[in-house]
Amino acid sequence: MLGRTAGGLFWMFRYLERSENTARLLETGFRIALTSSNEAETEWESIVTTAGVRELYLEKYDTFEQGHVINFLLRDKDNPSSVMNSIEMARQNARMVRTALSAEVWEATNETWMTMKTALARPVSVKNLAEVLTSVRQHSAVVRGALHGTMLRNEIFDFARIGTFLERADNTARILDVKYYILLPSSAFVGSSMDNNQWETILRSVSALRSFRWLNEEETSAMGIAKFLILDKRMPRSLAFCASKLAGNLAYLQRDHDGPLPCVEMAAQVNAELAALTVDQIFDDGLHEFLEGSIVRIAEIASQIQQDFRFYG
Repeated sequence: MLGRTAGGLFWMFRYLERSENTARLLETGFRIALTSSNEAETEWESIVTTAGVRELYLEKYDTFEQGHVINFLLRDKDNPSSVMNSIEMARQNARMVRTALSAEVWEATNETWMTMKTALARPVSVKNLAEVLTSVRQHSAVVRGALHGTMLRNEIFDFARIGTFLERADNTARILDVKYYILLPSSAFVGSSMDNNQWETILRSVSALRSFRWLNEEETSAMGIAKFLILDKRMPRSLAFCASKLAGNLAYLQRDHDGPLPCVEMAAQVNAELAALTVDQIFDDGLHEFLEGSIVRIAEIASQIQQDFRFYG
């Protein structure tokens, strides 16, 4: 496969995953704002920080007012990671690799772009925010469903999944890291009802609250939730799940190449380390340090993939 095609598939699905992750973050911020109006601005600030666009935001606004945050993350052209910009970039990459996609995947991607272009043509109010966020998540799911239901399990499929899982792992690590160091106001709150509520908010942001409760009944703790979102391979947004799928798809790609690829070895090592790790070891060494290291390693793997398969984004 040409590097240009591989790169188009890789970035198409990274951007699609990014748009959905941003929508999930906004939904979480909205839920918090509804229940804790006294601290709403602090919570909206944490959402901007989690999205990794704090500096860009502060170039335009002095306060983290709800309306500003919502529209900056949804539709601001100056924010390259906004939902609209992410979907725009996903469509551009899809057009570039259209011959590699099934008709259903292309149509679902194009429909997502057309729908969101209309929905985000004007500023989004609190009144219709839930509807817009639901639409983003549903359209993302339709593209993913078309991919799984109509595409051959070949290198095209592998590059699409690699982009998805790299972006998803990065997002989960960032959400957990920001929670521990920004959402939690003081170490005095660790283990309190406030701390537990904030951890539950993180579960909501990755659509994992119900599954966590189903597996853990009524137990809610920072360590339990961190274990679930980092090490539990049953959870499709956990770091361990993403690392496992990433290593698997890269291993499939290596079969068609002469000699070992560094990115495959890097992903396999991360997958093996997560499989052998315990949550006690993570907390003993420092949750922040672990998550910070994970974000760096995800970026390194992404860079190595682009180098090994000769495409750049």
